[in-house]
Amino acid sequence: MTIAVITIDGPSASGKGTVAARVARLLGFAYLDSGALYRLTALHAKRGGVGWDDEASVAALARALPAEFRDDAVFLAGECVEAEIRSEEIGMGASAIAALPAVRAALLERQRAYRQAPGLVTDGRDMGSVVFPDATLKVFLTAGADVRADRRYKQLISKGDSANLPRILQDIHERDARDAARTVAPLRQEPDARLLDTSDMTVDAAVESVLAWYREALASGH
Repeated sequence: MTIAVITIDGPSASGKGTVAARVARLLGFAYLDSGALYRLTALHAKRGGVGWDDEASVAALARALPAEFRDDAVFLAGECVEAEIRSEEIGMGASAIAALPAVRAALLERQRAYRQAPGLVTDGRDMGSVVFPDATLKVFLTAGADVRADRRYKQLISKGDSANLPRILQDIHERDARDAARTVAPLRQEPDARLLDTSDMTVDAAVESVLAWYREALASGH
């Protein structure tokens, strides 16, 4: 019996992680934040003095990454690094190493191992295109760059962090361009993915859309 997978791909700061986590909780499925694996690898490399452009060394770290996901937090070698991996610096590092083919290959099987009964909801850039091409439902979740920048700005401010809205918007444009242009698993909407533009949607409405599409997929015998 095939284990159900819902993939939610999309650009940076689109809110796909929030939607994916809530859908997983409502369905009782496991949740994989694939971006966290890249962020953890970037942090691990930084702490070890490994340059983010050193493909072979970063890939070696990715293969043996001491990562854990538990209690709604992310751990590296037993240390909770949830706040640290969400920083803008580590986000840029994750985007840089995600363009390296050897790093993506190192993390591929690791991601597929999260597919366990009763099901999995995962978010990222290439979950539906590369990691789980046979997913039960594929969603491409996006929002306008201005909207995403504003959401990211408010998120940082709510945490007490300093934030510069024009700088965040510039970073988002740069990351979008880099993610779309890379030769390995570029960010794009797959032909069989449902488009969900959340620019004018609440989180609840976005979650309900995904759940409705999932029910449709099951009814159609996917």
